[in-house]
Amino acid sequence: MNSVKPPVGVIGLGAMGMGVAMSLVREGFEVHVCDVRPEVVQKVVDAGGRRAESPAALARVVDVLVIVVVTADQTETVLFGDNGAAACMKPGSVVIACSTVSPDFAKSLGKRLESAGLLMIDGPISGGAAKAMAGEMTIMTSGSPAAYAKCEPVLEAIAGKIYRLGDEVGPGSVVKMVNQLLAGVHIAAAGEAMALAIRAGADPDQVYEVITNSAGNSWMFQNRVPHILAGDYTPLSAVNIFIKDLGIVLDYARKSVFPLPLSATAHQMYMQASAAGHGLEDDSAVIKNFPGIKLPEQK
Repeated sequence: MNSVKPPVGVIGLGAMGMGVAMSLVREGFEVHVCDVRPEVVQKVVDAGGRRAESPAALARVVDVLVIVVVTADQTETVLFGDNGAAACMKPGSVVIACSTVSPDFAKSLGKRLESAGLLMIDGPISGGAAKAMAGEMTIMTSGSPAAYAKCEPVLEAIAGKIYRLGDEVGPGSVVKMVNQLLAGVHIAAAGEAMALAIRAGADPDQVYEVITNSAGNSWMFQNRVPHILAGDYTPLSAVNIFIKDLGIVLDYARKSVFPLPLSATAHQMYMQASAAGHGLEDDSAVIKNFPGIKLPEQK
């Protein structure tokens, strides 16, 4: 394993990106950060990181760039927009693209970076903010052996599980797409199940206790239902995120003429919740679609 710690940049300091940056600082890397929100940048600076005023400024001083923004459009802007990073990175530097995007976008991005003399790891992430902060998240990677050789210490610092899924860009995003299909459907199913339980007069806390120790449990049920029980829909991952992610799933399937009936239904459930004004709430707010139930109030 390559133990040299290259200077690293992190762009996007949301729930997961903040954990990525803090994990790298904790592991002794020289970490440069950039985000549109000065207050989150300051948190990393206070911990030992360094502020960059733009993606271009950051790109000039790092060998590995970790992009942890939300969408493909944001990734595009970070790399190729005004003051974008791609034109300023040293040849042979590595971009680790962590956003959930379509496999087609990931492949296209890899080719564009290669044309600019840069390497790319297609590296979507999963596991939640707590695991990201602990450096224990899961990262689903694919890319060339040369890219891995240059950024292996970075991957080891930010993730507890690193899956190498291929020698070309694309498979990482395929696997993340499958993960998001399951995650989105499981949250929607958890909301539906808890709505039925409440409507039928069961004690929601008892239902949660029983299900989490029974065959009907899922990671998403266990993780998201406590938000419902607490009546707290502060977003860790918002309803609108699953409109985007399941949209990626369905767009990819449509191009392949491949039916995904559960994904389509779950997508409509998130669309309904967003249309009702809950798009920026936690994704567990999908339970608010169901009429005639009294949800627990915030404790």
